[in-house]
Amino acid sequence: MKIVAVCGMGIGTSILLKMNAEKALEELGLDGDVEAADIGTAKGVAAMADLILTSAELAPELEDCDVPLRVVSNFMDVSEIVTHLSEALDV
Repeated sequence: MKIVAVCGMGIGTSILLKMNAEKALEELGLDGDVEAADIGTAKGVAAMADLILTSAELAPELEDCDVPLRVVSNFMDVSEIVTHLSEALDV
């Protein structure tokens, strides 16, 4: 499974979201590859992804991607990310 963690610049917050998404996958007992990306790169990478995680501010720019999209309100809250992954991946 491939997940793309997206922020505006692809530095900092997307790395934080990536690390916490990896923790969430571990809590769920799932294997996956999480990639941090800026908004421009995410549009290209999304074609090969199973799920996109991003903020409410960036979600409208990614809605045209043919990949499930989840808006994470608190990138630090691993339990919120676990919930999003569980719902999106039906686990």
